[in-house]
Amino acid sequence: MSKGAASFALASAAAPRDFYFLMLPKMTMLAFSAAVEPLRIANQLTGKCLYRWYLLSEDGLPVRCSNGVSIVVDGGLAHTGPGDTVVVCSGVDGYLAAAPRTISWLREEARHGRTMGGVCTGAFSLARAGLLEARRFTLHWENQPAFAEIFPHLPVANQIYCRDGQIITCGGGDAGVDLLVSLIEEHYGPGLATRVAEMCLHGLPRGEGNLQRLSVAAELGIRHPKLSAILTEMRERFASDIDVAALAAKHGLSRRQMERLFHDRLKTSPAARLRDIRLEQAHSLISETGMSMMDIAVACGFQSQAALRKAYRQRFGVVPSFRIRRQPRKAGDPAGGG
Repeated sequence: MSKGAASFALASAAAPRDFYFLMLPKMTMLAFSAAVEPLRIANQLTGKCLYRWYLLSEDGLPVRCSNGVSIVVDGGLAHTGPGDTVVVCSGVDGYLAAAPRTISWLREEARHGRTMGGVCTGAFSLARAGLLEARRFTLHWENQPAFAEIFPHLPVANQIYCRDGQIITCGGGDAGVDLLVSLIEEHYGPGLATRVAEMCLHGLPRGEGNLQRLSVAAELGIRHPKLSAILTEMRERFASDIDVAALAAKHGLSRRQMERLFHDRLKTSPAARLRDIRLEQAHSLISETGMSMMDIAVACGFQSQAALRKAYRQRFGVVPSFRIRRQPRKAGDPAGGG
């Protein structure tokens, strides 16, 4: 057990709680680190073995993260015990990151009453295992459009993390700190939880009601209420047939006034901004799913596959095709992904 200068007096502790982190290929290292470090720090602060953790991979071999770093694991898929927690660590290509036998293993562990978690894109594997029905859950906002198309019956919460009974998920990044600190608070109280967050230089722990993404106004640095409202509606209704003039009138502007507002504040036109939003969604679906180009065009508000192809080529310089979908990288390939 590591030791440090800081400490926290804990009168007594129960038996150690065990966490099993399933490391999937091209997982995001930041999301994993944010989830495991609070456990280590809790042990360090108290000088007690409050938590133990084990790293698993599908074949027991090291796992290469999306940044190219390989992590040595403790073993392959293993049976866990009562009260244990299984956390799926995923990242790039989250939908098919787990093999079918791994999905079966997750389903079996859940059937035995384990707490099941997912960080970053781990919710894809939990959904494939049938564990998210009627549950509140989340995953990284970048991958939510793809998830919504593949699992339209499973609504995603845009929160930094969610806890719904024995299902715990977070969007990745440093949200794992917030999720694990909330568990530490439940187990040992707010004093230790706050000290763990401080040790992470995380500030006050955020509640699960916090959203992953900034508002449109904050993201773009704009303070015009009508422009913010219009951009928010574009983001929410990008797949719909949006008439620019009708949208302007809805927010009390003429089409010319709205176009001038976009040009002055964003240096673009309303139609171009809407097209960019649609293309961002299309790029996500092309990269993360096996959907056909026609289905992607419809899902992203394009009138035809040809319209998507033309706009995509203008924006990204290439024609959208299956060839640009992310493929498993070989050793020595440059690192990439989120």
